[in-house]
Amino acid sequence: MPDVVLPVLDEAEAIPGVLARMPSGHRPIVVDNGSTDGSAEIARELGASVVSEPTRGFGAACAAGLAAAADEIVCFMDCDGSLDPGELPSVWGLIAADRADLVLGARNAQPGAWPLHSRIANRVLARELRRRSGARVRDLGPMRAARREQLLALGILDRRFGWPLEMVLRAGAAGWRIEEVEVGYAPRLGRSKVTGTLRGTVRAVGDMARVLR
Repeated sequence: MPDVVLPVLDEAEAIPGVLARMPSGHRPIVVDNGSTDGSAEIARELGASVVSEPTRGFGAACAAGLAAAADEIVCFMDCDGSLDPGELPSVWGLIAADRADLVLGARNAQPGAWPLHSRIANRVLARELRRRSGARVRDLGPMRAARREQLLALGILDRRFGWPLEMVLRAGAAGWRIEEVEVGYAPRLGRSKVTGTLRGTVRAVGDMARVLR
């Protein structure tokens, strides 16, 4: 069963529910990226493996989680309650069946879960991603899976919000089979640091634009 990397920055409210829904056999690796609300302690008490990554940045947290993973297949997902870990097998299952090298969870959003400004930005970036990588994707996919050794070999450099985009660009350039499966997307718990605010979305898009350049 795969390891599941969960980047965390002040997600104390969401962590118990996310870990409670983690499928049997999946090892959650909570990467604490400087939380001040006790997120790391809560995750540790609930049985998760906890990694501390003091360097701020979504990509820094993901890279630390990947380095800590040990299973052949590694999954990544947000730990804000917007994604259901119960859907992970449908994502990594294509990897295990050797039908794909990278699988992205395309979001089927509930009302109010995905702000319009963020949805538009994602659509523009996905179109550019299709043009540059040839991958037939419609979402950058906050739930995703790939083989650990192959991911490490990609040499992803970004340590901020451009990390997920760079992964797909490098995978496409390397000739990986990239697939999408639909996953549910619910309103997150707590305050969003990124896509829930216009300022956060602008920062994320700026990081991704830098990666594209």
